[in-house]
Amino acid sequence: MKKTTVGVTIIFILVIVAIVGVYAVLTGKAKSDAVAEKMTLVQTVLSRDMQKDYPATVKEVVKYYNDIEQCFYNEEHTEEELKQLGLKARGLYDQDLLKINEEKFYLYRLGEDVKAFKEKKRNIVDISLAASTDVDFFKDDGYEFARIRCTYTVRENTKYMKEARIYLLRRDKNKKWKIYGWDLEQNVHVGREEGDGTK
Repeated sequence: MKKTTVGVTIIFILVIVAIVGVYAVLTGKAKSDAVAEKMTLVQTVLSRDMQKDYPATVKEVVKYYNDIEQCFYNEEHTEEELKQLGLKARGLYDQDLLKINEEKFYLYRLGEDVKAFKEKKRNIVDISLAASTDVDFFKDDGYEFARIRCTYTVRENTKYMKEARIYLLRRDKNKKWKIYGWDLEQNVHVGREEGDGTK
């Protein structure tokens, strides 16, 4: 009789422990999901560890850069957050682009651009990035390059404007795609007939 009571008690205790454990796991997950939901786009973009989680493809690099741009121009942020966002953007830049954009001057110019954008009551309402299959890869002077098209829709008060950019990326010695530069689509002339991709 005592053995049966002890056995039932042990089973009952194990069931209680299991229920409490499952409840604790579910409650912890719900709390972490709630914290993730409360994170702003700025916080989400800034939380990315570029050393461990650098974007793997041309499209992912430009997509992350667009997330940063949306934070610049659409989101509320402190001066310190804007600086950190600017440094994240610079982390995507090719060495040659960094050389012509000295950090202090770049951050000053960024602050002025953001201020002017917001004073004009502008807002980026849509970003359309080309599919990965539409990336144009080519080699030049011993380097691997890639081009990708991105279209932006910007609202200024009640007026909507579209702008298409071509991003040029170059693969670095660590095989990471870095932004080499960009220009408006109408200014980019690609010499496909020669097959060198340099025009």
